Formats: sequence, structure tokens, C-alpha cells
Amino acid sequence: MPPRDARFAALVLAAGGSSRLGRPKQLLPYGDGLLLDAVLDLARGVPFEQRILALGGYADEVRAAVDTGGFELVLNDDYTSGCSSSIAAAVRAVHDDVDGAVMLLGDQPGVRAETIAAVLEGRGAAPIAVTRYDDGIGHPFVLSRATFPALGMLRGDRGVWKLVDRLGAAVARVRVPGPVPRDVDDEEDYRALLAASL
Repeated sequence: MPPRDARFAALVLAAGGSSRLGRPKQLLPYGDGLLLDAVLDLARGVPFEQRILALGGYADEVRAAVDTGGFELVLNDDYTSGCSSSIAAAVRAVHDDVDGAVMLLGDQPGVRAETIAAVLEGRGAAPIAVTRYDDGIGHPFVLSRATFPALGMLRGDRGVWKLVDRLGAAVARVRVPGPVPRDVDDEEDYRALLAASL
């Protein structure tokens, strides 16, 4: 078992160019602010040792509109190659005295602090822990520092999922009730997210 006082960084991935949506999804109105605001507020409410925000597409607009206070910003100029490039850039920024990272998606505001706590608690000594919802696997992912070299070599949009598949039974799947929180790829997703939040 890893030490209970292990220290983790939050990695918020928000570098996408929103090609399917056609406008910056990070800046979609949501709740009392913007979509990315909700995810950053979630990460601020968890006692992470470090908080990292990966930006790429619309980076200037996001920095102008979103309060990124408390986060170290990582700019991924290669964001069009897929989210693996953002993960690689983010893990390089994790401080040496941090034991691992919790990966969150900047367009998935429905993740709860209780879920993050449950996956951290249930990860055991696994190199990666994922959240097992009622209808499938989803974020947050907990990534031990031992995985950082492999994460730095990932390519494409589903690289971390391929790593999870490759590790197989070594991955902890922590059961959390409820459906996988919705993320936003297109207008239909956004409308459904808004309807579910009413």
C-alpha cells in the first residue's frame, strides 16, 4: 500500500481546439460562470499539492476570461495531435516531490470531489486507478509517478486509454455509483449537460 499522506497534483486538460463544436467549449456558459470555471473550482476544493492547467486551442481567450489563479499553466502548442500531447506536457510540469497526478477533463464539470477522494483512497498500489461508474469507465484517473515516462510517450487522442488497456489487471477500477459524467464534444452534448444540471 502507498503511504496515506501521498501527495498528488491535479492535471486539468483544457487544450482542445473544439473542432466539433466550432467555438471554445472552455468558455461555454455553465452554472454561475463558464464550463472550465466549474472544473477549476472542483480542483481548488481538493487538497492537491499542485494544480496544473494545460491550455492550447483558444489559450489567449481562456486566459482572458477564466480565473486560473492557483494553477500553473502549461501551453501545449501541439494540441491538434490529440490530448496525449497535453498529458505529456502536463506530467513534465509535476514537481519532483509529488507522488502522482489526478487527471481531470476541462469539459467535464460533473465530476465530484467525493469521487476524486474515493479513487485516491481505493487505488491501492496500482500504477493507474480509474473510476468505474455504473455505465462504464471514466475520469478521474489517478496516475502514479511510475507511469510518467510512459505517459510522456503517448500519442493521439486515446493514448491514456490504450495504456489502461495495456496494463490490464494492474489497473485499479474503483467503483463509484452513478453514470459517467458527461463531457462536451458538440452542441448536443452541451444541451444535454445543461438539461442535466437543471
